[in-house]
Amino acid sequence: MTEDLSPAERYAAARIRNALQATALAPFREMYEFGLDPFQIEACEALEAGKGVLVAAPTGSGKTIVGEFAVHLALREGRKCFYTTPIKALSNQKYADLASRYGNDKVGLLTGDNSVNADAPVVVMTTEVLRNMLYAGSQALVGLGYVVMDEVHYLSDRFRGAVWEEVIIHLPESVTLVSLSATVSNAEEFGDWLDTVRGDTAVIVSEHRPVPLWQHVLAGRRMYDLFEEETDHGGRGAAKREVNPDLVRMARMENQRTYNPRDRRRGKMAREADRERERRQRSRIWTPSRPEVIDRLDTEGLLPAITFIFSRAGCEAAVQQCMYAGLRLNGDEARATVREIVEERTASIPTEDLHVLGYYEWLEGLERGIAAHHAGMLPTFKEVVEELFVRGLVKAVFATETLALGINMPARTVILEKLVKWNGEQHADITPGEYTQLTGRAGRRGIDVEGHAVVLWQRGMDPGALAGLAGTRTYPLRSSFRPSYNMAVNLVQQFGRHRSRELLETSFAQFQADRSVVGISRQVQRNEEGLDGYREGMTCHLGDFEEYARLRRELKDRENELAKQGAAQRRAAAAASLEKLRPGDVIHVPTGKFAGLALVLDPGVPGGRANGHRGHAGVEYHEGPRPLVLTVERQVKRLGMIDFPVPVEPLERMRVPKTFNARSPQSRRDLASALRSKAGHIAPERHRKQRAAAADDREITRLRTELRAHPCHGCSEREDHARWAERYHRLTRDTRQLERRIEGRTNTIARTFDRIVALLSELDYLRGDEVTEHGKRLARLYGELDLLASECLRDGVWEGLGPAELAACVSALVFESRQSEDAVVPKTPSGPAKTALAEMVRIWGRLDALEEDLGINQAEGVGQREPDLGFAWAAYMWASGRGLDDVLREAEMPAGDFVRWCKQVIDVLGQIAAAPGSDGSTVTRNARRAIEGIRRGVVAYSSVG
Repeated sequence: MTEDLSPAERYAAARIRNALQATALAPFREMYEFGLDPFQIEACEALEAGKGVLVAAPTGSGKTIVGEFAVHLALREGRKCFYTTPIKALSNQKYADLASRYGNDKVGLLTGDNSVNADAPVVVMTTEVLRNMLYAGSQALVGLGYVVMDEVHYLSDRFRGAVWEEVIIHLPESVTLVSLSATVSNAEEFGDWLDTVRGDTAVIVSEHRPVPLWQHVLAGRRMYDLFEEETDHGGRGAAKREVNPDLVRMARMENQRTYNPRDRRRGKMAREADRERERRQRSRIWTPSRPEVIDRLDTEGLLPAITFIFSRAGCEAAVQQCMYAGLRLNGDEARATVREIVEERTASIPTEDLHVLGYYEWLEGLERGIAAHHAGMLPTFKEVVEELFVRGLVKAVFATETLALGINMPARTVILEKLVKWNGEQHADITPGEYTQLTGRAGRRGIDVEGHAVVLWQRGMDPGALAGLAGTRTYPLRSSFRPSYNMAVNLVQQFGRHRSRELLETSFAQFQADRSVVGISRQVQRNEEGLDGYREGMTCHLGDFEEYARLRRELKDRENELAKQGAAQRRAAAAASLEKLRPGDVIHVPTGKFAGLALVLDPGVPGGRANGHRGHAGVEYHEGPRPLVLTVERQVKRLGMIDFPVPVEPLERMRVPKTFNARSPQSRRDLASALRSKAGHIAPERHRKQRAAAADDREITRLRTELRAHPCHGCSEREDHARWAERYHRLTRDTRQLERRIEGRTNTIARTFDRIVALLSELDYLRGDEVTEHGKRLARLYGELDLLASECLRDGVWEGLGPAELAACVSALVFESRQSEDAVVPKTPSGPAKTALAEMVRIWGRLDALEEDLGINQAEGVGQREPDLGFAWAAYMWASGRGLDDVLREAEMPAGDFVRWCKQVIDVLGQIAAAPGSDGSTVTRNARRAIEGIRRGVVAYSSVG
């Protein structure tokens, strides 16, 4: 109590209160109805003290408060603040939040699509926009005091992560950086790097969830707690959490075999009793359907909920299943409100497009309180779902994992159907970091007392593995930084080659690589100590056993080499035979899943290209020809060299009808029937094995003779010595590899930069420290295929093309197909556009060969991928003024994907129109006209890209 304090103590307390009131933090705290958490106060105080800050905290913990304090400081000091986000949806949302707090006159928005009040003191933007400003030396950077990088952990992103590091490295020293990240396990390491490149940086890590998270497994009619006692409520407390024994028993019981051979020795009645008991047990364990899950959660008051389904089609199917099951989560008043909001938000969509977009089915689901959310949806539709969910008018959302990385959409409950997802190459288990990211949506601060994460029971589930996912918070931040062509010319233009190289060596990627070298060096020292012991173990009193072991290895290596040569010769013979095939040849596939009679539809040989490049059909030829065939089982498949271990000869020839459609079951059935009739009776020739090359090899004969003549060959302990010698050899080899890794990790980024500069110099983009006119144009072309776009402009590939034809060509620079390599050849416009697309592929082939010569490796995220022609026809049709229904039907893609690709085409067209040195070019004029042709209808009224 104040009365109990002495006059001196009261005076001291008053001085502290006055000092606090004099800070910028005091009035800022009064702007919020709730009190700030300790980590928020600590970060804000560090920021006010002039330090940069890195805040790593769980999803929903309120770390954006720190970013908003930076905005508050900037306005108070009369300086600018840029608030960057990784995606346009987040930028739009943050702009709305800040504009409502500080007024529209003080807040602007820049996202590539939208430019609102760009000269405001506070501007929200995507990170790429700020990167482009820095390279262009924009006047908007004058007076910049603070930059907030929201979701800074995006720098781990394989495709876009480098942008974050570029911004951090190139921001002026006078700018204070506020980095906001999800909980990462190496926040201190990232903070150390920020301290190195940005100066004094405070690292504030909070692992406390403001809303406790409870973990469950739903099996049958019962909801099991994942942990027996969760005394730390999903946090990171020290309490030991044991897996629920009921779940362990259930998993053990389900994995037991239904039938045991020993049962034959038991009585029939005993066996029947056991089986009945097992049937009763199993009847309690099943994976509940999606409607059952939502209905169960509704009954228990656990809605609103987000169900993560790692498939767009699965999300749409889930909504349909709930509607067919008669689920209704909204009353009449809520339904009317939903309809009113939806009609208002979609009023600008032409009526004729509504049916194409599935509007009425979507609206019916929304009125019931059920919706899907994925990247294939129209952006406007996604925005409406987000708004209704936040307002409590949509209570069940079925979403792909992209929602976990996107806008603020917290729920009371998060459901995971499966713990496996497709990662682009294979079905893989989700990582602890991904699990944390997904379940982090559960629990709304200020609304829910607790959040709930529910995993649906699946056959073969291991409760222990699930507990490991739920209890681990390992989400390390790994740099994905790689130099690009655009980055190289921009750096050289600003700093020269030498200074640019030094700047790149300050990247987080190099920082991590240098730190990893310390551990490898220690391992090398341990290996060298082990080598001394192995050398002693292989010592032989009869002679030099190291020399004897070398002869044995040379003999083994020669035998392996000859075996490989034989296999290579067989592969070459098989490849040569495949290259002779023509459409209509009937062949016998010797092995593999599709072994048997087959009809060649496309030989799969690149026209005029060397193996190792890809042909016009988008098929990779690294492994030789890949014929597209129709099997007698009516399957159309593209085969590989693995299916042809021996040469193949045509057995017969057939005519392939021009009307044949590989996607038509009837067409495949008719042609397969004709194939059986034509060649079903023909037996394939058997391939004879040839004599092994090792039997006649002089080198092998010589080595065997020397081996038998060596003194150590007669040692009684020869094989013991040989085992020690083999260990010595393996450890020596491993040690050399470690030493090469140390060498390879030193200056890796700078070496890659040197290769890129060498290529740019060869193509006359750079002359020493001088950037040529071509280089200045490349400096304004941002994208994965920046160099290819620049080469096309330089060679005049797009001169004379109409706006729609230019749009088709530019689409190949941005589009990446989601279909498998078995997909048919994409349709492209005819005439000049077709010629230009073919020329683009030819130029890419030239660049690809040059990159290979200079050691620029696409597998490491550097270099130019092949242009993808899969969107060219859709872009051409849309830019030509065709209707949405026609375009979507021909493109065979969801409206959301179509809009997103159109936005990216518009972005690159804008760069081409504004590129230096293009004044007066027909390309510049037609690029602007193409933008006008594409920015219409669904593309124009979609505010989010």
